[in-house]
Amino acid sequence: MLWLDAIEANENGSREDALGMAKEVVQIDEEHSEAWMAIAEWSLPLPTRGTRAMPSLVQASKAMSAIRRVVEFDPDNSEGWNLGGRILTDDLGMLEHALEWWEERRGVAPNDIVPLIEQLSILVRLGYFEEGESRLQILEGLNTGPNRAIESRIARIRGMFDRARKLEGDTVFEPQNEKDERWEFIRNMRKRKPMSETFFLLTFVMPVVFLMGSVAMMMIGSMRFGIFIVMFIIITLYLIVLNLSKGLLNRLNRYAIDLERALDVETTTGKMCIPDEIRGSKLYNHILLSKTGGLKERLGLIVEAGEEISSKWDLDIPF
Repeated sequence: MLWLDAIEANENGSREDALGMAKEVVQIDEEHSEAWMAIAEWSLPLPTRGTRAMPSLVQASKAMSAIRRVVEFDPDNSEGWNLGGRILTDDLGMLEHALEWWEERRGVAPNDIVPLIEQLSILVRLGYFEEGESRLQILEGLNTGPNRAIESRIARIRGMFDRARKLEGDTVFEPQNEKDERWEFIRNMRKRKPMSETFFLLTFVMPVVFLMGSVAMMMIGSMRFGIFIVMFIIITLYLIVLNLSKGLLNRLNRYAIDLERALDVETTTGKMCIPDEIRGSKLYNHILLSKTGGLKERLGLIVEAGEEISSKWDLDIPF
């Protein structure tokens, strides 16, 4: 009855009361996984305009603590695993723990593609492409049955992975190495924000498509149904040029992608690697805009502690 009251309170908008009752439920029945899941979700801010709100460090930590109880008592709860992975990655920045989290999920559901995709994403972010390739090969070899949607998704993931590895070049940027030559490039670009997709679209993609569309109009515009043919050509050209130019945009923003990796290393290790002249720069502050409140708080605590990362640090990979 108490659990039903908690659900009703939440539906009526009394979230604090609902949360309090859910906590009472787990005191009575420690293994009530639904109540633990509710505690995790109700500890987080409400979504705004359909977008997930950014929790504070305390909110994210409390939610993660409850999520661990969810998967302990109900290991088949995929929603719980997904929420926990998102909190570890996006709200706490603890990527090493997220790798372990998803490996635990694989032990429960070995044919679930989500853990492999999430692990692959983390490995790419940190520059571990060989290990990422092993995850991708397992993903491609999963027995998912004749499912074209999954096959298409895996093919897209393979394409994104290959582009990311190509972008990295011959040497992988290692933020923990203060002598890495890419740090100098980031220093030189620290006063610039990365180019936005909208600006890139307006200054590169659209002019190219307009020029090619104009040529098509001159050549076949006067033909019967020429206008419709040209419109089809323009739409096709737009999609082709947009797809081909994504790699160019990433190369132009390479310095920002590298700094993102440095931030990932700091939140993963809890130690500093970003030079003082870059921290607080226009580039650094722009990247922080997309981070959640909890992750920003963790970064602040890391900087306050002032402990620098060892140049010999290496990611602890749980497989």
